[in-house]
Amino acid sequence: MSLPLDGLTAIVTGAGRGLGRAEALELARLGAAVVVNDYGQPGRDGSGAASAAPAEEIAAEIRAAGGKALAHTGDVADFQQAEELVQLAIGEFGKLDILVNNAGILRDRMVFSMAEEEWDAVIRVHLKGHFNTTRFAAAHWRERSKAAGGPVYGRIVNTSSEAFLAGSAGQPNYAAAKGGIVGLTTSTALALAKYGVTANAICPRARTRMTEDVFAGLERPDGGLDPLAPEHVAPLVGYLASPAAARISGQLLVVHGGMVAVVERPRVQAKFDSKQDTFTYDELDALLTPHYADRLPGETFGAVEVLGLKRAQ
Repeated sequence: MSLPLDGLTAIVTGAGRGLGRAEALELARLGAAVVVNDYGQPGRDGSGAASAAPAEEIAAEIRAAGGKALAHTGDVADFQQAEELVQLAIGEFGKLDILVNNAGILRDRMVFSMAEEEWDAVIRVHLKGHFNTTRFAAAHWRERSKAAGGPVYGRIVNTSSEAFLAGSAGQPNYAAAKGGIVGLTTSTALALAKYGVTANAICPRARTRMTEDVFAGLERPDGGLDPLAPEHVAPLVGYLASPAAARISGQLLVVHGGMVAVVERPRVQAKFDSKQDTFTYDELDALLTPHYADRLPGETFGAVEVLGLKRAQ
């Protein structure tokens, strides 16, 4: 019996550890040939010497299980190296079908203390890294579609975060990058629809080296799978990468511990019309101040508070 991703080729960035590792293994289990990308720096802030070991180890693990895989240790935030990654997949396996963008770093700091370099580094790896690989994958699919005279197979799964959805006071750079990734995803979904390509974003909650501080106080279970294990996230990525998800595009999904939530786009909560040609200060005061009278100081719009995600990272 054939597997859902038989004959397909996938790239997973940041796949040497944590979420990316689980996602690469899941795609391989479902039949895809996988290019495992990881820059291999030991620090979650992107510090330390780059190493080929993490990517090589996961690629070897996939091959040992009977799958097809190779490693790429380039920096996806570098435009040229991102192109080389996409070309490696095409050159080795004939085409690219699936792109999972997962690579990222953390440089946490309150906004009033954040250095310019801390802002730039996080935006570069998360947001620019997602753009770089998407740009070259999209060009590949467009060229294939033109040659075929119709739609081709293409799947993009991007990684956003609840830090963007519910806020994260000490992560203005990270939250901004993850919000930008959602905008990139929806724009990409619209631009590539006619070529047969889907693009979706996930907000995963998992215990990895990126979140070791956030979940430090949450106990791991004595037996069974950790509710915060990355393995809870990987099946959704595999599904979104599959033919079964052809009708799902431009969507944002929260996933963790056996739960998937589809997040709606922002909706208008209230609407006010001026009784004059334009608003006056007094009119706005009379309309808006009562509307927010029940708000607590510092409370945000919290679009996903019903999911209990207020304090999630």
